Amino acid sequence: MTRPVLFSALALFLAACSPAEPPPEAAADAIDLIVPGDYVVTMDPELTVIADGAVAVDEGVIIDVGTAADIEARYTARETLPRDKRVVMPGLVNGHQHAAMTLLRGIADDRALMDWLTNYIFPAEVEFVDSEFVRIGTEVSCWEMIRGGTTTFVDMYYYPDTIAEVVERCGMRALVSATVIDQRSPDAEGATDSIAKGEGFIDRWQNRHPRITPIFGPHANYTLDAEQLQKTREAAQKHGVAISIHVSESPFESQYSQDNYGKTSIEMLDDIGFFDGPTIAAHVVWPTATEIPILRDREVGVIHNPSSNTKLASGVSPVAEMLAAGVRVGLGTDGPASNNDLDMWEEMRLAAFLQKVTRMDPEVLPATTVLKMATIGGATAIGLGDDVGSLEKGKRADIIQVAFDDVHHVPTFDVISHLVYVTDEQDVASVVVDGALLMRDGEFLTLDTDRITAEANALAARIQSALAARNTGAAAPAKDQE
Repeated sequence: MTRPVLFSALALFLAACSPAEPPPEAAADAIDLIVPGDYVVTMDPELTVIADGAVAVDEGVIIDVGTAADIEARYTARETLPRDKRVVMPGLVNGHQHAAMTLLRGIADDRALMDWLTNYIFPAEVEFVDSEFVRIGTEVSCWEMIRGGTTTFVDMYYYPDTIAEVVERCGMRALVSATVIDQRSPDAEGATDSIAKGEGFIDRWQNRHPRITPIFGPHANYTLDAEQLQKTREAAQKHGVAISIHVSESPFESQYSQDNYGKTSIEMLDDIGFFDGPTIAAHVVWPTATEIPILRDREVGVIHNPSSNTKLASGVSPVAEMLAAGVRVGLGTDGPASNNDLDMWEEMRLAAFLQKVTRMDPEVLPATTVLKMATIGGATAIGLGDDVGSLEKGKRADIIQVAFDDVHHVPTFDVISHLVYVTDEQDVASVVVDGALLMRDGEFLTLDTDRITAEANALAARIQSALAARNTGAAAPAKDQE
């Protein structure tokens, strides 16, 4: 056989054995959402930052994190958010809040904690707070938090069923506390009544909704005695839930504990077994050197509230020392009546500045540490670190996009530094919780802000009228006469 004939036969054979066309490329997987950005700040254990990155989301879960090119090659999304001049990061975690107190914002400013509580807030709450008040106030609060990129919060207030219902509708994630206090309150007659009602609330909401975790919220060891605190812990253990409580917030509390129990607040709580279960301790401004190891060893989650603590002149918490000792520390705003806003970016910045100036050390509490406190550190402190707080495969998709297109972000040398020291709540562009968009490019998708504004203003006018009438001795208008 000559060479040309041989080559022709070989060509025919190969043609017969080969497909007529090359196989098509594998189709990209169809998913719900891609969130891209100039940077993806993951807050994973390595603190990975991905330039030109993206997060892939399906069925409420993060399924992939990588470069935008890789993500968009692998997946076809039903929706892809804008990429240009956007930073993608985990949603912020507000570890201590009293959401409905937006309606008491500014009602008693520039007063010390106990004066503020005893003479203004507690009486106002008994007079004005009902389920409607809590619904409207919580809606205002959720609106403000979503606007600022907060996706998870821990709340402590009255009418917890109403709070949980608002959270369910607006799409946020929350630990909702049933408040326990030894005095007549808007929804209970004292400690025994509030514990019983708290158990009812937990029965109704435990395992009811994946974004809502019911817990107990005993107020403090100066509004509850040792026995009442122990009974609250027993109820929490019975239901397998956590507790959120104010701890070591002010010099008054420190002195009260010494006078009444002969020991510090944290020592007293430890001695009665109060820390024998998941505990979130708000404030912790005045822990002693011997108390800090107790917080670490009992795995207490500490929530630092710098704005509230400075406004009420409660003091500056030793955050750096607690972190160095291995205590779990997150950030919170406290309620809007003592802050007076819910801007977690402001809390980050103030937390860093306070530690630096009180220690005269510019290197203490750097930007990365503070950002951890507002994300994965806060999530860990409240018991949700396995689910949220970082952008990692398998975690729930709680994600925000921050716009870096305004003048204060020009130029950007260090994205994490800019997030902590430059960004404010107005920079947040889009918010995703559990894979669902709550805000897209500044447009709210789960809240009727016009209705909320009208209802809040109407209720505020009624409160103002009642306060004026009380001060003058005149009768306030009835609710149905507005």
